[in-house]
Amino acid sequence: MAGETRERLLDELSSVSRRYMASYALFNQAVADHLGLHPTDLQCLNLLTLERGPVTTGRVAELTGLTTGSATRLVDRLERAGYVVRERDAADRRRVLVATVPEKVAEFGRVWERLGGEWSALFDDLDDTQLGLIVDHMRRTTDFSAAQVARLRAGEV
Repeated sequence: MAGETRERLLDELSSVSRRYMASYALFNQAVADHLGLHPTDLQCLNLLTLERGPVTTGRVAELTGLTTGSATRLVDRLERAGYVVRERDAADRRRVLVATVPEKVAEFGRVWERLGGEWSALFDDLDDTQLGLIVDHMRRTTDFSAAQVARLRAGEV
């Protein structure tokens, strides 16, 4: 019986996960369209706001899994849209850093807040243990996804 329950739950998890990923991809596309960005550019901007400061284009490539050439084109698009600027590294003038533009990031944040402001309310009825389980799941899923992206890019699939 326990094996049957687990099998049923894993089947349901597979289905729910696919719907979750599709709904997030479609949500991301809609937000990107609203802001006049490509969905990858939107997620790069999202990742840049999580960094502690300006980063190199090489770091943009690491964050996104893109080649350095593709990351450069992505930064070009974000720069044309006004979301980032390139600036010389004060410590090493040969290095160019990509910095977000605070006013544009604030605009991005306002759109995100209007759309997802009630997101945290989804977790109001969960206790700390349940919330910790979700956080752990999301971390593990992020790591798993990164590994699968690397496999795909390496032609292992």
